[in-house]
Amino acid sequence: MIRVAGIDCGTNSIRLLVADLDPSTGGFTELDRRMIVVRLGQGVDKTGRLAPEALERTFAACREYAAVIKELGAERLRFVATSASRDAENRDEFVRGVLDILGVEPEVISGDQEAEFSFTGATKELTGRQDLERPFLVVDIGGGSTEFVVGEEHVRAARSVDVGCVRMTERHLVVDGEVTDPPTAEQVAAMRADIEAALDLAAETVPLAEARTLVGLAGSVTTVAGIALGLSEYDSEAIHHARISYDRVREISDRMLTATHAERAAIPVMHPGRVDVIGAGALVLVAIMERTGAAEVVVSEHDILDGIAWSLV
Repeated sequence: MIRVAGIDCGTNSIRLLVADLDPSTGGFTELDRRMIVVRLGQGVDKTGRLAPEALERTFAACREYAAVIKELGAERLRFVATSASRDAENRDEFVRGVLDILGVEPEVISGDQEAEFSFTGATKELTGRQDLERPFLVVDIGGGSTEFVVGEEHVRAARSVDVGCVRMTERHLVVDGEVTDPPTAEQVAAMRADIEAALDLAAETVPLAEARTLVGLAGSVTTVAGIALGLSEYDSEAIHHARISYDRVREISDRMLTATHAERAAIPVMHPGRVDVIGAGALVLVAIMERTGAAEVVVSEHDILDGIAWSLV
């Protein structure tokens, strides 16, 4: 077994996984998995720069993760940075800060690389399942972008498009610096049009209609699943590999887009950092299911973070 640490720094959150992996058998023992919402992508869509306060929140999380990695004695570490740091003019400041704290340089990967990691992490446990048809369509709905990957055991086609829960919220639901509470029908319609245009782009590269099993990743999808399951608190074991019907996803999306901030915040499984962006994230999932004709989504708690870890062995 090889002890590794993977860090996934996205637009909305930064996550850590420390695990013992056996490359010969595929054995996986999770030692620590945690997430901190840092909103690194705050304002990037508008300013093109990472905000100073967003950088400080991210560096504070990195210092916490550095202590965990040292305590557990991980032999290898990989830090992958996604959409927000790809877009920012001042990304060098971000790179220097991470290198100083963790001793490794963040890899600002391409959308295609991001999709490869997501597919590996999401499907490694599903390849032996006889109740799930191939090919898989893995969708990773992030804060700034969404990755689409089609494949069986290996990736056949992948595409990243700039539509995510934070980007859509900031672009369509924020007025005078405040998230509309709740959004208007016109705001939701404009957001939906943006999502549909992104799906058109994805379909140019990825054969969305050929997919037989939709696998959904990341916080928007897992939060929708937690709501659908009626959980009294967030339970990753219950959510992992849950199968949520289209009708249930649509119902929850409609509810999130008509609820007030207080109503969304009162939902037991809702992370405080997702209260304002869950409506946009759920709408992205609904649009994907309608475009592909998926009757259900298989929810995976294992995603790009697990793919990053496996890449180390």
